[in-house]
Amino acid sequence: MKFYPEGHLIDKAENKASMQTPAALSDAMRDGKILEARSIICDNEHNLIVDLKCMRGIIPREEGALGIREGTVRDIAIISRVNKPVCFIITDFIRDAFGRITAVLSRRKAQERCMAEYIAGLTCGDVIPVRITHLEPFGAFADIGCGIVSLLPIDAISVSRIDHPKERFTVGMDIRAVVRMKDENRITLSHRELLGTWTENAERFRVGETVAGIVRSVESYGIFVELTPNLAGLAELKENVHAGQQASVFIKSILPNRMKVKLVLVECFDYTYKPEPPVYFFQGDHIDKFTYSPPECAKHIETVFA
Repeated sequence: MKFYPEGHLIDKAENKASMQTPAALSDAMRDGKILEARSIICDNEHNLIVDLKCMRGIIPREEGALGIREGTVRDIAIISRVNKPVCFIITDFIRDAFGRITAVLSRRKAQERCMAEYIAGLTCGDVIPVRITHLEPFGAFADIGCGIVSLLPIDAISVSRIDHPKERFTVGMDIRAVVRMKDENRITLSHRELLGTWTENAERFRVGETVAGIVRSVESYGIFVELTPNLAGLAELKENVHAGQQASVFIKSILPNRMKVKLVLVECFDYTYKPEPPVYFFQGDHIDKFTYSPPECAKHIETVFA
């Protein structure tokens, strides 16, 4: 079975079919299927109530996530799932005094299976689909499968530096990421290696063009303007320019041997754009080594996944 971030299964035909009738849910329990449905309530004991269409399900608090039972994960991991898809395995059916049937569910068991059958087999350099779950100044957190979350540090998001991950991602965005480090089953992600080398990005531009950019920093010696997430150029200083502004820039020169793009700042203005899904140069499932710098450049920038 393939494992995906939560939300991937909920609209799939097979998942919907498993929740059409109590008999279909019973079959899903017998087969040990991982299903997805929307959680609608977190009660005062932090049990999740889940809408299974033909009946309600309950995920007891200790079954809400890996680490809840052990006390290594806070209850916010459960509370934050309200009104969102949750994955689960059906473990039982119970009947109340009025004869109503409720399915007993375990998200923890689904996560344990994901750990054992998918995450445990990942190696550094593997490229996997992930979904952004929340953003912090130091990085983005991403669901790598069945609600199991890993960190994508801010310095690993792109070559061009940013002040906050919200400049690249929105919550719920599906992206690809690289397994950067693995400590037992704890994974740290990277992203910049999928966005192309200096040469691949520079080849999208020509000397003499005027193009769009984003001001990333204003230094004493010039203004850095991002042309793509993995390519920035340097323009001469100009008054009343600050980081975060949109810019139009004239490309004065492209110098692979120095890994530089020289720009002339035409205009800057304040405008906020919603982040677009990333454009990936690397489309494979595994990357051993990423060399960002051009071959003719004396400066060597490389990532080795080991």
